[in-house]
Amino acid sequence: MHSREQFALIHPATMNEDERLSPLGAEMVAGLSAFCDALEAGEPIEKRFTVRTVHLDLQPKPYSADDIKKVRKALNASQALLARFLGVSVNAVRSWEQGVRPVPTIACRFLDEITANPEVWKQRLRQAMTTKQGESIGS
Repeated sequence: MHSREQFALIHPATMNEDERLSPLGAEMVAGLSAFCDALEAGEPIEKRFTVRTVHLDLQPKPYSADDIKKVRKALNASQALLARFLGVSVNAVRSWEQGVRPVPTIACRFLDEITANPEVWKQRLRQAMTTKQGESIGS
């Protein structure tokens, strides 16, 4: 098996003294070798190793017209600035704030990030500010 050949190259028994792995590295190689042995033997992996299934809730929060206004005000941003920051048109932000159009999922995901830590995003906006002459005015 291809992976077995790769592990043989880094197995502690095949290395000279200068190439020896750290104790953690050796433990990792041993664990991977045991995993390969189990796969090659056709053993059910979950009977020999700890197998965890993780469920992630990645569904963004839906944003109402009032929610959009709150996020924008938390950033001290105009509709135009929020639109530019999100990569959408001013008309899109305006229609969200008026409840005319729903906020797209990708924008909701970004708004979740902004809502979770508005200070980080306010700082990012300040850093991006420049004068009409192109001079940075953010700190």
